[in-house]
Amino acid sequence: MLLLDYQNVLIESILKERLFGAPPASIDQTVSDFDGVIFHISTPETKTKILVSIQIRCFRDLVKYGAEQVLQREYGPYVVAPETGYDFSVQVDLENLPEEKEAREELVSKISLLKRNAMAAPFEHAYAEHYKLKEEASKYTSEEAPQGVREGGEIMAIHYRDEEAIYVKASHDRVTVIFSTIFREETDRVFGKVFIQEFVDARRRAIQNAPQVLFRNDPPLELQGVPGVQATEGNEVGYVTFVLFPRHLTPQRMPDVISHIQTFRDYFHYHIKASKAYIHSRMRRRTADFLQVLRRARPENEEKERKTASGRTFKVQA
Repeated sequence: MLLLDYQNVLIESILKERLFGAPPASIDQTVSDFDGVIFHISTPETKTKILVSIQIRCFRDLVKYGAEQVLQREYGPYVVAPETGYDFSVQVDLENLPEEKEAREELVSKISLLKRNAMAAPFEHAYAEHYKLKEEASKYTSEEAPQGVREGGEIMAIHYRDEEAIYVKASHDRVTVIFSTIFREETDRVFGKVFIQEFVDARRRAIQNAPQVLFRNDPPLELQGVPGVQATEGNEVGYVTFVLFPRHLTPQRMPDVISHIQTFRDYFHYHIKASKAYIHSRMRRRTADFLQVLRRARPENEEKERKTASGRTFKVQA
């Protein structure tokens, strides 16, 4: 199956063209990304200064969990005041670029990962909280540990879509990530259960080091009492839970794990739609084959019936 890119490919291609030899030119392009994210790449002042702005629906949620610190860390000298109507902006001066090719490639890669780095803030916060709770828990036995250590940190809610959210909770022995997702059609629910079951079976069969994956239609216990989460009638809402264990929470693996888990919802629904399209194409192909068989089975000299003016019928030889 196809894995989606973490970076915005259009932003990457535009910056590569400008940073590696193309003459300066006026730019004013609006680029859409997954989850309703909007980019604006432009040259408002001069052709040599490229401004890249991003608008994220859940930016206020991200700021609560350290998004501004993460973005300052990643883009420090390139950060400028946000463009009107956008949440965060960076500016690249073509007359003041790094001389090394590798440094320019890294700059292009970082800016094209603007959405990924903004969305990484709550996950990095959960990682830091996990290590803090782990250190506290090491001072006690499981029975003696204070309630705050046993229960873990607060639930961080990121409302990145109109009716869907990501919930992240750190504990001393794990980090739990829960996706709420909407299934508009019954077929989507069926395909979704099949895909999630494949995740579960893959871990059981061959990939024991993979995170634990759970799926249910009612809110998990971790979400009890969380504002905005309530039991729904029917199966329209699904909750997919990933349990990240200490082996997934090492500093070396953290960047890759954050990138992978961010794209899960897009990956999930993309492949549901791709599977439906594939099945529909097979159905159309099979229907065409059946019609071809019927056409071949029709006699060449087919007798036809005709009616006279009085209503009588008679057969004619074609």
